[in-house]
Parts: sequence; structure tokens; C-alpha cells
Amino acid sequence: MPENDVALMGHLMRRAGFGAQYHELEARAAKGYEETVEELLNPDETTHGMDLDLAERYFIEWNHHVRCVPEYIAFRMINSKSQLEEKMILFWHGILCHTDSKNQSQIASHAEWEMLRRCGMGSFKDLLIEISKDPAMVYFLDNCLSHKDAINENYGRELLELFSLGVGMDGEFNYTEDDVKECARAFTGWTIANGMPPQPYGRYTSTFVYNPDDHDDGEKTFLGHTGNFNGEDIIDILCKQPATARFISRHIYDFFVADEAQVPTWMDTPPRDPETIKMLEDEYFRSDYNIRSMLRVLFNSDAFKNARFARIKGPIETVIGTLRLAGDWTAPKPGFEAIFEEMKHMGQEILNPPSVEGWHTGRDWIDGGTLVRRINFIADYVGDVSYPGIGDIVRRLASEGPTITPEGLVEGCLRLLGHYELTEENHQMLVNHARDSGVSATDSSEFPRQVAEALQMIVATKEYLYA
Repeated sequence: MPENDVALMGHLMRRAGFGAQYHELEARAAKGYEETVEELLNPDETTHGMDLDLAERYFIEWNHHVRCVPEYIAFRMINSKSQLEEKMILFWHGILCHTDSKNQSQIASHAEWEMLRRCGMGSFKDLLIEISKDPAMVYFLDNCLSHKDAINENYGRELLELFSLGVGMDGEFNYTEDDVKECARAFTGWTIANGMPPQPYGRYTSTFVYNPDDHDDGEKTFLGHTGNFNGEDIIDILCKQPATARFISRHIYDFFVADEAQVPTWMDTPPRDPETIKMLEDEYFRSDYNIRSMLRVLFNSDAFKNARFARIKGPIETVIGTLRLAGDWTAPKPGFEAIFEEMKHMGQEILNPPSVEGWHTGRDWIDGGTLVRRINFIADYVGDVSYPGIGDIVRRLASEGPTITPEGLVEGCLRLLGHYELTEENHQMLVNHARDSGVSATDSSEFPRQVAEALQMIVATKEYLYA
């Protein structure tokens, strides 16, 4: 099997999933790239590959009422064979944001998470309708406090600014303050049947309710259109806007291809790759706003295939990818809360984005503290050959011959990590270290330690920050 096929598959699985061990990359490469893309795009219950009932019996706090604890979410990311499905939920979690720090309702968070699972690769129009009716979002952005005689603009503003249009495009604003007010008027009456706070009877399920008596049914003018608009009418108008196509396309590009400028700068900062963004915009309209179709076009494009190591891994991607590489947490055991804490300390807490704007990404993930935390976490795992995935790397290298050269050790580790690439300077540094250590015979007791050291040095490089 050509190595470049496996390398391309490593690229796909880092972006469309959370990475994979080398044997999985080989199996997927043998199946074929386009077939793998289709499998990722079309998950079903048989592809999850998890015994969630077993996990739930072990972690009793994961009962069906409170499944949306961060540990449950992380466990699914590690173990689900439907990797793109889990990745898309994380994608939307950073755009259609609510925070558990305000809502304090794991039941509502779980319901939203499952809605994103159900709708995340379908019609963007349907997704906007569902998120507008989602109890966690209705409460988080105060639409339950918006009434026909006293509108609350919070949801209307964020729907335009952060969920669809963006503030502006090509130096021009995409909407006015009047548009925000008219949008808010259209969503009056979209509320919930009961409140989110846990008192006095404990947490309970909230449901969406449309109250026609509290809906402003007067004439509204929104983005140049006039009519007796309800919320769904507003969403229909939004989805037809070129600015919405641009906004969603840039988000997809930033998450799956390469680091873009931060969202607040998009009005005055052109896309990094205008041709690819235009390709995604065209597919957005051609497919009637279908996210799955946009992803299919993207993953099969040369622009995607050639954009290797062009985006910095987020903390969740870093932690989950490391655990998948090592083969840890494939079954329930004590201590899983520490995994969630690692993501949090690296700057990304599941269910708690810093604001409704989500997380800033790219280089903003990295500072002195988070970088050290990130490197130490990965190095601890790859330096432990008792983990199945790391032990497999040692065995594969040992099978290549009775001895291995310093160059062969470094190249082999880079390949088995997923065909990572180093600068010439860093590559030579690692080769020199291997040479100074005196690479032993592959059947010696020292060989696993030398492989582990080489892996630790690779994951400490700047290049390993990138996916």
C-alpha cells in the first residue's frame, strides 16, 4: 500500500475525526479515500461501536437523565466509530453556543447535544429552526423573556451576528439595529414551558412552546423584506443571504482546513483561501443549504487534501486524539474526570465556551501555560509503552529489522504517529539525539525506551501542535 495513501488518510482522520492508530489508517486506505469519506458522512447506529449501556452501568451518573456530562461526551468522542458525527457536534458547539455555567441543566444540554447529532450534517435552515426552538438556547439567550409588548433583543442579535450572517462582509455591515429589533419581534412567543433552574424540585426537562398570544403579529421589515414574519420566515430570509453562505463556509474552512482570522475580524479581513470559500458557497446554494454536501465537496477537493498541518489542534482535539492514539479509555474505568480536567486546563471546557461567541482558535489556543500542559499530557502518554497504541508502534518498528538507524527511528516514529513532518532543523536534532543515545538492537530491552523518547521529542515540537 503506497505510504502517500496512508498519509492522506491520516490527514482526513485528523480533520474529519480525532485521529486514528496506524492500523486503522491502513485499513481505511485499503478501503479507499472516497469510500471512507462517504462512510464518515453517513453514520448510523451500527457505526458507533460503543456499548453505552455498559458505560452507563459503570458510571452511574451517566443515566439517561443527565447523560450530557463532559465525561460522557468525551467518552463518545474517543470510542465512536462515527468520528465525523462527533466532530460536527464539537464544530456546532463552538458556533451555536450556550454555556452550562448559566443554564445548569445537563438534561437540557443533552437534548441540545442530541439535536446537533441529528441535524448537524443536514439542512442549515432546519438546524437554525431547531436551535431557535431548543430549550437550552431559548433560556441561555433570554428569548423566554422576550414578549410582544417588551422585546428582548438578545437572541435576535446573536442569530444575526454569530449564527448566520456575521457582523459584516467585504467591509460592509450585513444588518442594521432595526433588523435586530424586527428579528426579535418575529421570535416573540417562542418560549419554553418551564424554567431551567433546578429549584425547588430539582432539574427537569424543559420543552419548547409557541405562544401565539405573546407573538407580535404586526408587519415587520427585515433585510429589505416586509411582511407579517414569524421566526421561521426570518430564518428563510437569512439562509438566502450571500453573507450567510460566506459565514458558514469560513467556519467550515477554519475548522476543517486551515486557521482563519478570528471571527470578529471577518468583516474587514478577506478569506485566507477565496477560491475554496467560493466553492463552498456555491455548494451551499446548489444543495439547498446542505452541510453534508458542502463537506463532501470539501473533503474530496485538492484544496483540502493539500492543506496538511495548517491548523492548530484545539485542546479537545489534542486530548481525544492522544487517547485514541494510545488506545486508552476504550472501556470504563475509574479516574475519567481527570481527562475532562486536562481539556479545561488547556483552555477548552466542554459545555462552557467563554461566551456566546465560542472559542477563539488557532494561535489563541497557545500560551506559556497551556503549551506546557499540552506537551506534558501528550508526552506522558506516548512515553508509556504499556498503552496498546504505543506498544504497537514499538512492535512495528522492531519488526522492520534486527537493528534500526537513527534516521530510521525518527522517520518510523513520524510515520506511525500519522505521517507527521518536521522542519529540517528539528528533524536533524532528533536524529542527532538518537545517534548520541546509541540505538540498540530492536530486540533489546532498551529499544522500547528509545522509541518512547523519540515519540516524546516529536510531540514536543512546534509541528506537532498542528493537525
